[in-house]
Amino acid sequence: MIFYMPVKVFSEENCVTAHSAELATLGTHPLIVTGRSSSKKNGSLDDIITALETHKVKYTLFDEVEENPSAETVMKARDIGVNCGADFVIGVGGGSPIDAAKAIAVMIKSPESSWELMFDSSASPLHIPVAAVPTTCGTGSEVTGISVLTRHDIHTKMSMVHKVFPDIALCDGKYLMNAPKKVIANTAVDALGHLIESYINSATSPFSRMSVNEGLALWSSCKPYLSGKEELTADTAKKLLTASTFGGMAIAVTGTSVPHGLSYTLTYEGNIPHGAAVGLFQSGYLRRAEKSDREHILSLTGFGNTDELGSFIAALSPVNVSRQLLERAAESVLNNPRKLASCPYKADKEVILDIIGGVICSG
Repeated sequence: MIFYMPVKVFSEENCVTAHSAELATLGTHPLIVTGRSSSKKNGSLDDIITALETHKVKYTLFDEVEENPSAETVMKARDIGVNCGADFVIGVGGGSPIDAAKAIAVMIKSPESSWELMFDSSASPLHIPVAAVPTTCGTGSEVTGISVLTRHDIHTKMSMVHKVFPDIALCDGKYLMNAPKKVIANTAVDALGHLIESYINSATSPFSRMSVNEGLALWSSCKPYLSGKEELTADTAKKLLTASTFGGMAIAVTGTSVPHGLSYTLTYEGNIPHGAAVGLFQSGYLRRAEKSDREHILSLTGFGNTDELGSFIAALSPVNVSRQLLERAAESVLNNPRKLASCPYKADKEVILDIIGGVICSG
């Protein structure tokens, strides 16, 4: 059994300010990598700039990361980082900026290399240090080595083959407080998917399941907010973010499985948010699991059966998807041996079609 989680995690209110000295020790000039607006609205970018200025650290801002970042965006940021002399990267936002930051850290260290380096398994590139400041409660990218990027050349999403764990993660639930409910909902479903897919996984272990158990308990405690019965509080925001971080720790050991493999086609071709796409397949995936594992997850999440789980996810992150797109997703995952191998039961064509056949759509 292996448990490798090298990220130093600070999980507390105002942690960016409290641990600014640690952030500043990563280098002399960071490239701050973020999206166009959310980090400005939720205050995270201001906190980081203030933290850096406190220690007289100059920085360069790259705020052009799109949802589901592309290899092209990584290369654009790489060039900016090289030109400004960046020697560490700070990813701020959801999974997209943090995933992009990891890939950018690799490419800045290899300034003469083409984008293919990110997907070249024969290479062993180095990378400059990375700090992560998550502002959504879904990907757990702040504690994983994974960087999922869009490949327009082959019309899908895929992971960079090189693992890049952030050096530090600064996790503050206050950044969720002004996020749109839809964003919180979709990312919370993604976190739930990580927890379920890590537990129901060929690579699962007592260490990864420890993270899953803690994450699911926290996630379940937030159901009154997620179902619309309560308003978002600072305590709930902290729990949602922590559940997401536990999900990241879990998949750092096991990886994700079939639902994530199915989701990529829906995200790329159907422009469906990642979390919502992942959520579509959780009920069907769990239904096929060993009875004891299935009942354990249902017990921790407070659902009576997988149909209740599916209905809750459908209400939280509604999606309307065509049968044709679902069938293309099935075809894609059936051609993905790595995702199929991660499933602890036989994921043949019959099983995959059964999983997509149980999808609950809106509209």
